[in-house]
Amino acid sequence: MEKIIGMGAEATLVHTDGKLIKKRTRKSYRIEILDEKLRKQRTKKEAKLLEKASKLISVPKIIKLNEKKKEIDMEFIDGKKLSEHLDNLKNAEEVCKMIGENIAKLHDADIIHGDLTTSNMIYAPNKTDEEKKDKIANKNNQKEMSDINNKEGRNERAGGANGDITGKVFFIDFGLGFESNKIEDKAVDLHLIKQALEAKHFNHFEKFFQAVLKGYKLSKHAEATINRLKTVEKRGRYKQSY
Repeated sequence: MEKIIGMGAEATLVHTDGKLIKKRTRKSYRIEILDEKLRKQRTKKEAKLLEKASKLISVPKIIKLNEKKKEIDMEFIDGKKLSEHLDNLKNAEEVCKMIGENIAKLHDADIIHGDLTTSNMIYAPNKTDEEKKDKIANKNNQKEMSDINNKEGRNERAGGANGDITGKVFFIDFGLGFESNKIEDKAVDLHLIKQALEAKHFNHFEKFFQAVLKGYKLSKHAEATINRLKTVEKRGRYKQSY
């Protein structure tokens, strides 16, 4: 059974049979031949970026590229959309650090995402202790339950709780992405995620963005890109916070 889960300016997202289909929609205001060419080019480009990015970070795996229909069949990621859940994650700063690390890996491979917002990121935590507790509770095994609680205590002392210490941050929607080795383009990418955090997660914006920058320092061009970010913000009269 097909279910539309998203409709954007360029594409419709359909969830069906455990996969996600991204369908680039026809634009009636464009000349038909031009529209066909543009949609085909953009579909191919996005698939190429996803394939390249998949060797570096967690992204949906491509199942099939249908150039004729201008569609990409890809893996459906079952997780938490960060735009809706980041503020409530117990390990939110660690997740933001992972976001920064992912951006750094993309940028070092000259991949510009082009739309870095938490709406385009999904957090998939590892199997949690809560799942284990449910299973054990069903068996009424108090001894094993106690063992897990003890493990939780150790996890909390290690810096997290309820199995939320680790997981993966998936980047999705490379529809506006492109390849570039320019520091300017990479700085603008960083500016996008900063804007997104300030707009959507303003109560925790400062610490979230600092965590992103901490992760981004993994990049071999981190210093140059962050310095250029300051220039970009001055040029646009944006507030600095680092």
